[in-house]
Amino acid sequence: MSRNAKINTLLLAIVAALAVLPLALGLGDHKEEPFTGADAQAETAITEIAPDYEPWFAPLYEPPSGDIESALFAVQAALGAGVLAYYFGLRKGRRQGEARAAAAAETPASGSAGSAGTGDSVASGA
Repeated sequence: MSRNAKINTLLLAIVAALAVLPLALGLGDHKEEPFTGADAQAETAITEIAPDYEPWFAPLYEPPSGDIESALFAVQAALGAGVLAYYFGLRKGRRQGEARAAAAAETPASGSAGSAGTGDSVASGA
C-alpha cells in the first residue's frame, strides 16, 4: 500500500469516527434536540441571558419547516462544493495542458523524419 493510500485511509477512518462517536457515546442525550445547529444554540443562549432582546433584522425568507430549511442548506452546500470542484478541476486541467504543450514543444518532430529515413533505406536496399 502506497503512502498516499495509507494517509487517505487514515483520514477516512478519522472522518468516520467523528461522525459515529457522538452517536455511539450518547452525547447530547440530555438535550431536547441533541444535534441542533450553532445558530439555534446561540438563539437559546441569548434568550436565556436577555429575554427582552430584539434582533436587528428578520430573515428574508422563513421556510415553513425545519426539514425544508435543512434541504435548502444541503442544496447550498452541494452547489458550493460543485463550484469549488469545477474550479480546482479547471486549474488542474490547465496545468496538465500546459505541461503537455511544453513537453510537445521540447521533443523534436522525429516521427515524420524517422519514417521517411527508414523508407529511403528500404528502397535503396531493394
